[in-house]
Amino acid sequence: MLTLALPVAIGMVALAMALNLWRLVQGPDLPDRILALDTLGINTIALVMLLGIALGSVVYFEAALIVAMMGFVGTVALCKFILSGDIIE
Repeated sequence: MLTLALPVAIGMVALAMALNLWRLVQGPDLPDRILALDTLGINTIALVMLLGIALGSVVYFEAALIVAMMGFVGTVALCKFILSGDIIE
């Protein structure tokens, strides 16, 4: 069952990433683009986790944790830059 579910899940996450990339490029406002970038980061984490399950390697789970931390910091920095015009006050 897992041999069928993993390729389907990877394909769905890849499709979601493509749609997020489209919203990132096409987005009408800056907040929409930031939200699309954050969602793209979440989908990247999901894709890395699925690859870790498919390949049976623990390294991918650690990489997903690093991507999650960097995505959080990046989203906070972008939002702070939009609100105040400066990241570090």
